[in-house]
This record gives sequence, C-alpha cells and structure tokens, in this order.
Amino acid sequence: MAAVTLSEVAREAGVSPATASRVLNGSTRVPGAEIAEKVKAAAVSLGYIPNAQAQALARSSTGLLGLIVHDIADPYFSSIARGVQSAARELGKTLLLSCTEGTPDEERLAVEAFTSRRADAIVLAGSRSTNDSDIPGNASLLREADRYLANGGHLLLVGHPLISARRAEAGRPNAAPDSARAARPDPANALVLAIPNESLSRDLALALADRGFSRFAIVAGPEGLLTSDIRVKGFQHGLEDRGLPAAEVRRSAFNRDGGFEAGHALEEAVRSAAAEGSRLCLFAVNDRMAMGVVAAMRRRGLEAPADYAIAGFDDINTLEDFVPGLTTVRLPLEEIGRSAAVAALTGEDPPPAQGEVVLRESTAKAKH
Repeated sequence: MAAVTLSEVAREAGVSPATASRVLNGSTRVPGAEIAEKVKAAAVSLGYIPNAQAQALARSSTGLLGLIVHDIADPYFSSIARGVQSAARELGKTLLLSCTEGTPDEERLAVEAFTSRRADAIVLAGSRSTNDSDIPGNASLLREADRYLANGGHLLLVGHPLISARRAEAGRPNAAPDSARAARPDPANALVLAIPNESLSRDLALALADRGFSRFAIVAGPEGLLTSDIRVKGFQHGLEDRGLPAAEVRRSAFNRDGGFEAGHALEEAVRSAAAEGSRLCLFAVNDRMAMGVVAAMRRRGLEAPADYAIAGFDDINTLEDFVPGLTTVRLPLEEIGRSAAVAALTGEDPPPAQGEVVLRESTAKAKH
C-alpha cells in the first residue's frame, strides 16, 4: 500500500500543498488556526506520516544530536552516554549513537554520517592518539570536522581537542615547546570540555605517598594515547613532588584485558617488594585496567591490600560491587555527558569537569 502524500492531505483539507507543508512540517509561517486544524484533521484521517527531512528544512533543524564514543560497553562511555541522553531528552532532541573502537578513521566516518543527516550537534568523547600511524586518520577527522562546522553544525569534544600533525609532534616526550604547536590545533568554533587528568593523577600520587607508600609501578595504555600519557605524567609529577623515585611504567591495551596482561607481568615485582618487607603500589590509568590487574594477581595467589596496593581512575559504576573497594579518582561521568550535550546544542562554553581522589580498601594498610 502506497504511503499517503502531502498532496493528498492538501486536497482533503481543501488547501494548497504549500499551506499543508507549513502546517505539518513546522514552518514559522503558520496559517490561521482554522486552516491549520483542517490540515491536521485531514492528516489524521488519511494516516499521513510527516517527512522528517521536510520538517528539518522547514525548521532549519533536524532535532538530531550525534554521540561518538569508543565503546558503549565500557562503563566510562555508557555513563557519559546516559548523561547525553538525559540532556537530549530534556531539550527535545533525538540521540544518534556511533561506536568507533577509538580510531580516528572510524570517528571520521561517524562525523561524516552525522553530517549527511544534518545533525544539529555532535559530541565526540574519547582519547586522541599522537602515534605516527594515526597521522592520516587525524588529518581526515580534522578536515571532516571542519566541513561539518562550516555547514552550520556544532561540535563538542570531551577531553581533548582534535589532533593536527604539528600538535601530535608537540605531544611527544622530546618534542619542541608549546610554540611549535599548530596555530589552529582544533577546528574553528569546536568546543572542548576539559577533564583535569594531569592534576587529578598528581593528587592521587600525593595521597598515596601520604599513606606511606614509596614504591610504585604504573599500568598504562599504549604510548601516544593522550589520556593515558597525561595521567602517567601527572602521577609521576606527584611522586617527584614527594621526593620519590619515578614509577616503572608497564604498557598494555587500554582495557581490562590489558590490565590482566600487565598484572601477570608485575607478579615478580610484587613478590620482590614483599620479600623486602614492603608493598608495591600499582596505579592503573583507568579502573577497567585496575580490575584486570586484580584478577591476574588473584590467579597468582596475591590479594590487595595484603600483598600489594592498587588504585585506578574514573570511578566507573561497576566498582560498586568490586572487591576490594578500589581507590580511584572519581569523575562525574554522567554530569560530564549532560554538560557536553547542553554545550553542543546551545553553543555555550561547557564548565570544566571536576574530580576528586577516593581512598578505599585497595590501598589500606596491610593487616598482618
């Protein structure tokens, strides 16, 4: 059965197709109330379904909000998504979601798809990469973001601005100072909701040092992953501030499996510290990695906080049932999502995210 057309509705109501369109597609040029009611009644009686694209043209808005995350199964991103969805619902927007596994090429395809659907705004959440292998992808993502913004879209980046080739070079350990950064490292008019990863990681290191720990190791993501690298940097600065030696950095995948792998590799270091009468304190740069470390250590007969101490970062919601209670840095992830959506849709500068160190059982004093 063919769909009812706008012309049929207009004929049934005794008006022109243009008048019917203004009534049903939300134009600001709405005819009188009596005519509008006749058109709406005709649409109902015929079972007419409005055309979303036509409505978007009439209103100069599609009512769509795009959200791009690395992995919706990750509690970090699902919490942000919950906040974005909440704000979208309150503002009368429909949420579109794309999961990318974190590669700039996949993110570029997502931005391209949302651009073609004329999404009113896009929220892009997730870490950036300064690796050489991601230079082409970063450049393509930057170009697509510029194209979207040039066509009237609004882009909000959670965490970090987009990466240009010169910015990637500036982010490397032995790179030139900030003056070498690109003059325009992110698209014009793109907003960034900053997360204080460095200062919060430093605060965590200070808190752990004040608990009496002096031997540390860091479980980090791949080198070049900005969120991981910045958290490592902040933690090392905190140790330096307390006059403690830099922590060994063990790199693996930025997820639970990566933490599990690193946990096996760190068993010898944990046992060596215990043999010398101390405990090694591990800092995993996200909670999922910390959970993987704890699982690996249990396989080896080691328990926190008796044999070692461990801390994470993010305070994801799945920690509520995790044993031992994990020391971490709490980020208000759902509120970050809400703020990101509101800023993207209104164009207002988002407030910077706040966080706090939460000390729990995993870094408690050992019970002998």
